[in-house]
Amino acid sequence: MRHPIVLVPSCSHQIGLHPYYAAQHKYVDAVVKGAACTPVIVPALGEALDIDALLDMADGVMLTGSPSNVHASLYGQDVRDPSLPQDRARDATTLPLIRAALKRGVPLMAICRGFQEVNVALGGTLHQAVHDVPGMNDHRESKGEALDVQYAAAHKVVLQAGGMLARLLQGQSEINVNSLHGQGIDELAPGLQIEAVAEDGLVEAYSVIDARFALAVQWHPEWQVASNPVSMRLFTAFGDACRAHRDRIP
Repeated sequence: MRHPIVLVPSCSHQIGLHPYYAAQHKYVDAVVKGAACTPVIVPALGEALDIDALLDMADGVMLTGSPSNVHASLYGQDVRDPSLPQDRARDATTLPLIRAALKRGVPLMAICRGFQEVNVALGGTLHQAVHDVPGMNDHRESKGEALDVQYAAAHKVVLQAGGMLARLLQGQSEINVNSLHGQGIDELAPGLQIEAVAEDGLVEAYSVIDARFALAVQWHPEWQVASNPVSMRLFTAFGDACRAHRDRIP
């Protein structure tokens, strides 16, 4: 029997003189090593993309992190810092894909930018600079450090007792996570349920109420996924949901 197919929307990047549709290795590799699924990278074509055709063949969708931010106009704000990278083509691709995937009951896992995209797609808002919000910590990485330092555990998150994430992690009450983001959840969208919060109260994980499997996390479980038991549990659960969708198990 074929492996489940997981759609991985790409980012738009300019490399030299040429534009590229690209996805980082670590996300694609995590679909293979963590979820035991077959990734299919989806170009950021916006309205030109046939989302229904893609979802007809898909058993899951994974939304990756990215250096770019969701455009603030999509949640009713002006862009606060125009020097930060944007990716309107990705926005135009992922937001309708999210809504269509959830409507069909396709399993969804969202990471970092993807976590923010789902919230915006469903009507929520973002802090454009969490570190400037009174009472919030600075959740950004030190960009000059080696990757192993940037992706090292930075703070703990407290899991909501009885929630989806706590169940997946077998009753753990808190875990340590990495932290590499400047933006974050302000107003949580309707239909979402908080699964974990940081020590400063920032939402770090949520699920979609009544979805079979739709989990979003602000940290990066894809980083060295095979050596992280917590990350492996998350990706294994996602892969199992994709297999159930492939087999249409009630």
